[in-house]
Amino acid sequence: MSDASSGDQRARAGSQRSPSPEARVRDPDRSRARLLAAALDEFAAKGYAGARVTDIADRAGVNRQLITYYFGGKRGLYRALGEQWIDEESDMAPPSLPLPDMAAAHLEAILADPRHSRLLLWESLTGSDEDFDGTGGDDEDPATADLRRRQGEGELGEEFDAGMVLVALMGAALAPVAIPQVVRRSTGLDPDDPAFAERFAEQLRRLVRRLAGPAPKDVGGHGA
Repeated sequence: MSDASSGDQRARAGSQRSPSPEARVRDPDRSRARLLAAALDEFAAKGYAGARVTDIADRAGVNRQLITYYFGGKRGLYRALGEQWIDEESDMAPPSLPLPDMAAAHLEAILADPRHSRLLLWESLTGSDEDFDGTGGDDEDPATADLRRRQGEGELGEEFDAGMVLVALMGAALAPVAIPQVVRRSTGLDPDDPAFAERFAEQLRRLVRRLAGPAPKDVGGHGA
């Protein structure tokens, strides 16, 4: 092979490489988005301790130094994912949404993309001191505070403990990801089956409606 041909191949290969770190810095939104997407995959698959910044950068197609540049390091990147999830959650289930529909919306979001849930499960399994969803501080959990508000508005019976109800609802929504084998055994459906998602979401809505008070009676005298 001639030197000219070799030079042409090197030039073509160079043009197909990822942009340089300097180019990434000039396009911060794109770089941050790529890193967050790659980090979500890596952390969900390996947990915080198991994920390596080199693998995250390679998956994103950027220099690993940009993780420090944009997020201050691995921990900052992990926390940025939690902040992203909180923002997405507020858009997915605004406070104005009725409680039964909010519970179903959380379930449907988890089933559509279980990676965020796997991060929470990794934290539990490894005893990590990292706080993915940002609710581990001394202040009251915003979700618990929202349930207390709903309780005052009659969406949740006065006899219930809002924090305990939140734990129960989160457990129900996480169950298809945490214990898929139990789902298959109990329902005969796979958690990935759209039929399971539809049926479970409706059952969850009915269950949450009961938390507001006795079920209404229809004309025949049977509960809803």
